[in-house]
Amino acid sequence: MTNVLVCVKRVPDASSEVVLTADGQSVDGRFAGFTMSTHEECAVELAALVTAAGGGEATALTLGDAEAVEQLRAALAVGCTAATHVVADPQRFGPADVAREIAAVVRDHEAAGRSYDLILLGNDAADSGDFQVGIRLAYELGRPVVNGVTHVSVADGVVTASGAGTDGYETYRVPVPAVVTILEGGVEPRYPTVPGRMKAKKVAIEERTPAGEPTGPNRVKLALPPPVPSNVQILGKGADAAPAVVDVLEELGVLSR
Repeated sequence: MTNVLVCVKRVPDASSEVVLTADGQSVDGRFAGFTMSTHEECAVELAALVTAAGGGEATALTLGDAEAVEQLRAALAVGCTAATHVVADPQRFGPADVAREIAAVVRDHEAAGRSYDLILLGNDAADSGDFQVGIRLAYELGRPVVNGVTHVSVADGVVTASGAGTDGYETYRVPVPAVVTILEGGVEPRYPTVPGRMKAKKVAIEERTPAGEPTGPNRVKLALPPPVPSNVQILGKGADAAPAVVDVLEELGVLSR
């Protein structure tokens, strides 16, 4: 039996224009809506697949404000069977703080008889670009960690994690319990069904307060890259522009003489 803890975060929807808060500390999602990142959607899918194959349970975990329960319900609707919500203002928590809070949950659950063979996280935070939580969590718990993979499986007490590396496709094997961070692209996240959504609404979510006082992100500020310049060439007006349009289409290879 393989039990998996999968960590998710409520982040602004990246499908619209990215806008920063006035202090430059985070992405402003008030007008874009919120979701979980595609990395974490794949992590949730892998958690469901691993537990289905190993006969265990998948638990979703988030640290966030009251609205973050929406992301936990989304994970419950597609295969997770339990959820834990550390209720707190996520802007006050840096990567080290988040790792300590996850570790506190893991230790408390282990003391209560709920251990996790595998902890899955998204490779990085979609709103702040932090690549640190997985490594910090593994260090906090004294577990092996594999970063940035797209596939993961567990068999005979060994985690096999694989993905594209700098020199080709790479595969790592580490003993359980382990921490793995997931990149999108390896699996297709399932779409929640109506029965899945209804079932998710009935699951009692464990609520916790933070185990310690956060030190904060210690972030200077986020910055958006300058917009890509675009050039506009006016070819003409009306019928007089037709020859120039034909020339452009020929240059692009759309037309040939």
